[in-house]
Amino acid sequence: MNPYAIVFRANVGTFKTADGRTVSTGLPKGFSDLFGYRKSDGKIFFIEVKNEKGRLRPDQKHFIETMHKNGAIAGVARSPEDAIELIRN
Repeated sequence: MNPYAIVFRANVGTFKTADGRTVSTGLPKGFSDLFGYRKSDGKIFFIEVKNEKGRLRPDQKHFIETMHKNGAIAGVARSPEDAIELIRN
């Protein structure tokens, strides 16, 4: 169990079912890969996970900026340590 936060993974995008129908997850464009809340104060966070060379798409950048403007913790993590640091600060 994470000592700092409750974390959820957002399964985003579209996929085809076994019978060929296309299904969309219904989350907003740019929605971060991980989201949850910090245990210490209940503050919500959104974390976009990228590798060391990964780049944010414009919709991901806009989502993170919008969340910041509305008081949420939001950012990019390129390692588990980055994600923990975002949540802890």
